[in-house]
Amino acid sequence: MTLTKYRTLWDELEDFPRSVKLFEDTFNRALGAGERGPWTPAVDVVESENELAFTVDLPGMKQEDIEVNVENGTLTIKGHRKFEQEVSEKGYHRIERSYGGFSRAFALPDSVNFEKVDATYKDGVLTIKAAKREAAKPRSVKVAIAG
Repeated sequence: MTLTKYRTLWDELEDFPRSVKLFEDTFNRALGAGERGPWTPAVDVVESENELAFTVDLPGMKQEDIEVNVENGTLTIKGHRKFEQEVSEKGYHRIERSYGGFSRAFALPDSVNFEKVDATYKDGVLTIKAAKREAAKPRSVKVAIAG
């Protein structure tokens, strides 16, 4: 007969963060990523009455290294931030910023007019605005009440 130590739910929950970290480390190593993992730029998505706006932080990137596409209802943002190696007399470098390629994809709702998507890039921030179709914009209708 094999004896098994009884573990409460509390015991399992205490081990959970360690298990998640172990999984993340193994997954990142499998992808060839460093300690910080693959680079994924931060994106804010804001919806207003007239449009869907995406704001993407891409510090240090050149406009020609960024690609924006809309195809089959999906907005795709791709790019590659190059590592420009500096020569150091002291021989010690600390590299904490992430480099390399990235790709982000967002499913656009049917309310977006796929023909009216504009993008601007200024000071390391990419702004994409997707206009909504006229039929999708909210409207107010006055209803008369019969008495």
